[in-house]
Amino acid sequence: MRIAHFGHSCILVELHGRKVLFDPGNFSHGFEGITGLDAIAVTHQHPDHIDPQRIEALIDANPGARLFSDPQTAALRGEAWEAVHAGAVVELGDLRITGGGGRHAVIHPDIPVIDNTVFQLGTADDPAQLVHPGDSLWVPSTPVGVLAIPAAAPWMRISEAVDYLRAVAPRTAVPIHFGVVAPEARGIYFGRLSEMGPAGTEFTTIDAESEREFAT
Repeated sequence: MRIAHFGHSCILVELHGRKVLFDPGNFSHGFEGITGLDAIAVTHQHPDHIDPQRIEALIDANPGARLFSDPQTAALRGEAWEAVHAGAVVELGDLRITGGGGRHAVIHPDIPVIDNTVFQLGTADDPAQLVHPGDSLWVPSTPVGVLAIPAAAPWMRISEAVDYLRAVAPRTAVPIHFGVVAPEARGIYFGRLSEMGPAGTEFTTIDAESEREFAT
């Protein structure tokens, strides 16, 4: 598995011969001009996860890519988008995509809760080789290889991030969703996750617009 990080929640995952780009939002940079995508997957409708100013150009550059999203985003953006509900299974060649979760974390009781699909990538025998939760703390029921873990968010305390990491207990955790934190302060969040994560979990970062290889 190869993962490239384009800031905030945008990652490019190459797995089982397929390339899937997640959450190209307005805090992310470097995904512009990517071609050869098999799919673009959006966890929910917030602009830091789907940039309305750049998404159409990305789609035009990847005419063969399937477009996956939570149900509300699919309804908003039109018939080209495929709604992935919790429990849904999509086959993309040798890659299996399984939907999970369903709802965004609560930001405030006065703010309506929107849809949020957790995307799990893998195979029939190992469906969660990679998990991208979007803005959700939903815990998969199967073992997780790589968890793209939200490190900081307006809807989450650091204690919740630590508890989520402990609950999932992935083999590897890679932080995402930290575009809201100044670069000089990110070590505070990364340090807590690294030091307080479960035994057996490797915590590792991917530099902006860089990529890493991970075992499956």
